[in-house]
Amino acid sequence: MWPCGHGWLRILVPWRLIRPHSLASTFGGCRVAMAEALSDEAEAGAGLKAVALQNGHAKGESLQERLEAAAVVEPAEGSGKQVPGNGEETQGGKEQSSAPARDSGRRKKRWGATGERVVPPPKKRRTGVSFSNEHFAETSYYFEGGLRKVRPYYFDFRTYCKGRWVGHSLLHVFNTEFRAQPLTYYEAAVRAGRLHLNEEPVQDLSIVLKDNDFLRNTVHRHEPPVTAEPIRLLAENEDVVVVDKPSSIPVHPCGRFRHNTVIFILGKEHQLKELHPLHRLDRLTSGVLMFAKTATFSEKIHEQVRDRQLEKEYVCRVDGEFPDKEVTCKEPILVVSYKVGVCRVDPRGKPCETVFQRLSYNGHSSVVRCLPLTGRTHQIRVHLQFLGHPILNDPIYNSAAWGPSRGQGGHIPKTDEELLRDLVAEHQAKQSLNVLDLCEDDLASGLTESTAPPLELAKDSLEELATAAQKIDGVAEVASQDLDTPQEAAEADVMNQETDSLCTECRLMRQDPLPQDLVMFLHALRYKGPDFEYVSPMPTWAQDDWQED
Repeated sequence: MWPCGHGWLRILVPWRLIRPHSLASTFGGCRVAMAEALSDEAEAGAGLKAVALQNGHAKGESLQERLEAAAVVEPAEGSGKQVPGNGEETQGGKEQSSAPARDSGRRKKRWGATGERVVPPPKKRRTGVSFSNEHFAETSYYFEGGLRKVRPYYFDFRTYCKGRWVGHSLLHVFNTEFRAQPLTYYEAAVRAGRLHLNEEPVQDLSIVLKDNDFLRNTVHRHEPPVTAEPIRLLAENEDVVVVDKPSSIPVHPCGRFRHNTVIFILGKEHQLKELHPLHRLDRLTSGVLMFAKTATFSEKIHEQVRDRQLEKEYVCRVDGEFPDKEVTCKEPILVVSYKVGVCRVDPRGKPCETVFQRLSYNGHSSVVRCLPLTGRTHQIRVHLQFLGHPILNDPIYNSAAWGPSRGQGGHIPKTDEELLRDLVAEHQAKQSLNVLDLCEDDLASGLTESTAPPLELAKDSLEELATAAQKIDGVAEVASQDLDTPQEAAEADVMNQETDSLCTECRLMRQDPLPQDLVMFLHALRYKGPDFEYVSPMPTWAQDDWQED
């Protein structure tokens, strides 16, 4: 019997899959328990179809085949090696597909026919592990023109083979799902040794993918700049860290942002690591941001959130003269696109409620106090747009893409697809796609129909690009070895990563945003709980004597 969402599920295991001498360890021990095999798959995202038993069988696959795929061969006693498939590594740091058998005559590997490509079982991911010094040392910051910038660096994108990729070649996957780059780029990346399958360099893109295949793609990464304004600590004790987050900096790694995030900056510049975000703020929203130092305190705060014991107060500057009396908006909000990050008022949306109170009016715009009683995505911004007073410089909800009324009263004279297309086109023209947390790669992947496919690299330049990339990698490695100290070697390694012959971003000239373009007039002013209250200073744009440019 196996527990599932609605009770217990009876699992019939073919007897030939159960070794009599290991029956106890199979179902009672920790080595090859089926629960562990399924848990490992779920955490690693490897795509073992057995994990979805309670959700129905995978297409074209029997229960017996799924159990065989999850079966693990036990190691020989006294071998001193960890069990492959339980997430740990064998001696020497390399994972093996099976351990030596006790009796080669009795026990055989179940990995397929002779000569068939062996796929190692997925590693078990350790949950709750924070970023380490190794991650923080990937690159460095520099400041220029009021902006915090990240030096370009190499980064490994890692993923297990998705179910829909099984049985298809790498060439097919890149051609259908990763169209941000032309196929010639991936061919050059193969020749330069940038693509790995199960930690072995890919030799041919025609290789067919299997369940549990582990892909690693090394890319040259460029992060968008953020404001150079520092992250100020408001409070710190043994349980919590509270900061005043500047606008434009994401809370945690997402999209193109990794080092230019609050989590990384706190780790690298304040040695505050293994933090648990207690809530989130939109990238363009500034103000009070809380992190727990322990899982226990994190759970305590989340219980208070569930019990509606937290009070949140925001302040914003909106377009026009906001009503002098208190205004409550209870319009439901629907997510139009998770990818672009756009919502709107819609009867099909989730219920929510925000209370507004005007604090001042300067003849053109109003400062408004906002009390969100629920926590929907973009709730304050969407409700203000609906009321006809969008945030003065909101790059999404105060955009002409919504039509003449800019979404007031929920009147949008276009379909959701047309709205998204026009929003993306507007920010693409302004070179401000980062406001939508998008990049040109997203457009090339088919987000909008009007985007042309990426330009093909000339065939005769393929070998030249790959060779150049290999030479750069080799020169950088030799140069770092000649330096005296590890610190000097690390700094030189970061500098050597700034340009890459295969990187299309390196060949583009992007205009930096102005610091004021990275500020939106929405600020988390106060967070209050049963036994705490944290308040940040009122931003400059919310002062009574502030004047618009």
